[in-house]
Amino acid sequence: HVQLVESGGGSVQVGGSLRLSCVASGDIIGRYCMGWFRQIPDKEREGVAGIESDGSTSYADSVKGRFTISQDSAKNTLYLQMNSLKPEDTGTYYCAATATWNVCDSTAEFHIWGQGTQVTVS
Repeated sequence: HVQLVESGGGSVQVGGSLRLSCVASGDIIGRYCMGWFRQIPDKEREGVAGIESDGSTSYADSVKGRFTISQDSAKNTLYLQMNSLKPEDTGTYYCAATATWNVCDSTAEFHIWGQGTQVTVS
């Protein structure tokens, strides 16, 4: 039973940066479709970025050019580098994984989720 644990959230000023990490308890990084999602109060959960086993990536339009998803299979860790942060980026960020997908983006059916890490931009 694979578990995902996020870290790296916190409070940051507008224009600042944060790097989120997601450590997997099993050997799935570089094998599964991995994604970052965020839950903003009073809004539906939003897919932020995805990365396939071959390293190809996808991003929500709202974060393109500012966020970068990456993975290190040797460390079983998924990352989300967030630059030029805006107040509207505030929310709880979750990493997720799925072993089956057609397109590795927010439309994939992710079945493994982390507990989330809070990001506040003000």
